[in-house]
Amino acid sequence: MGVELTGKTLGLIGSGNIGSITASRALGIKMKVIAYDPFLSEERAADLGVKKVEFNELLFTADFITLHVPKTDKTAGMINAEAIAKMKPGVRIINCARGGLVDEYALAEALKSGQVAGAAFDVFAVEPATDSPLFNLPNVVVTPHLGAATTEAQENVALQVAEQISEYLNNGAVTNAINMPSITAEEAPILSPFVKLASHLGAFVGQMTDEAIESINILYDGKVAEMNTKALNSAAIAGVMKAQNPEVNMVSAPLLATERGIKCSTTTQEKSGTFDSYIKLTVKTASKEREIAGTVFSDGKQRFIQIKGINIDAEVGRHMLYTTNEDVPGIIGTLGQTMGKNGVNIANFTLGRKDAGKDAIALLYLDAQPPAEVLAKLEATGMFSSVKPLEFDVS
Repeated sequence: MGVELTGKTLGLIGSGNIGSITASRALGIKMKVIAYDPFLSEERAADLGVKKVEFNELLFTADFITLHVPKTDKTAGMINAEAIAKMKPGVRIINCARGGLVDEYALAEALKSGQVAGAAFDVFAVEPATDSPLFNLPNVVVTPHLGAATTEAQENVALQVAEQISEYLNNGAVTNAINMPSITAEEAPILSPFVKLASHLGAFVGQMTDEAIESINILYDGKVAEMNTKALNSAAIAGVMKAQNPEVNMVSAPLLATERGIKCSTTTQEKSGTFDSYIKLTVKTASKEREIAGTVFSDGKQRFIQIKGINIDAEVGRHMLYTTNEDVPGIIGTLGQTMGKNGVNIANFTLGRKDAGKDAIALLYLDAQPPAEVLAKLEATGMFSSVKPLEFDVS
């Protein structure tokens, strides 16, 4: 005997392009749709006709669960034995996103016990999939990663490639590049350092933000306001979103932000301060607003010049540690002593504060990412309101 979809609850893990299309199809056959996605805003959820929920609520509630997220350190193995135990008995699980999101051994045991009534998989932890604990189970459907294997899809891809190559050969235009926006040969030398700066500003905020983003504003001051800000916008937005989705690039980022219901805006103004040009990024969530500004010096190096409204002069390093605290004695000593006792080398150190005794920040340049236990020791001192490791692509 089969089971009907109408009236059942579908749980979406990820509500991007494919996830939102799946929601539309499910609503069309009268399913109830709930979604877990850290980037999904309440407004976007309402537009999609879905209810935004936390991960555990989705597990408790859904009759069907389908995954639509990339594989990252945070999503790998997210459906494991512990998660499956929280699901409704008789749940059905579909994964056509990425292999490794689901613990296949734990799922196989749940399928045998009846906790999970059925599963359908197009992707596997090891591919090509010559063996899997899901194979030969009577309540599982498997396919060999052929989700895009349709005649129409292959024809459309071939046509797009031919059109883009033709446009490049005839007019020199570059469209739909994987890792960069359209930039002319004349713009590139001047624009490239600012593209990196925009990406670093976005990466800083992205790594600091753990909740759904509602809006992103990018302010261009001075000469940079006259440049190709579309390319800079893409770099900044990609930097913000890469922390949660490493597969995001400068081309896909604006579209992904739109799908997540994030309002992106830009502001341009004439030179207003010391610097000939600077970029200021403001990101808002339901509970916080984060601001960071930066510029490019004459040597082409990117610098952070303001964080949380606090003026600072900081180069961008590969491995950094950002802390916030009240401006009280002992902060520098605590940072240095804790790092030294745990074998973490500080290459450089930058400080800033609003005023004596007020909010202060520190940026440490490290030779490698600090271990989690070192961060825990800093937090345990009670002297810091925030301790956050950061990593930047400075190649």
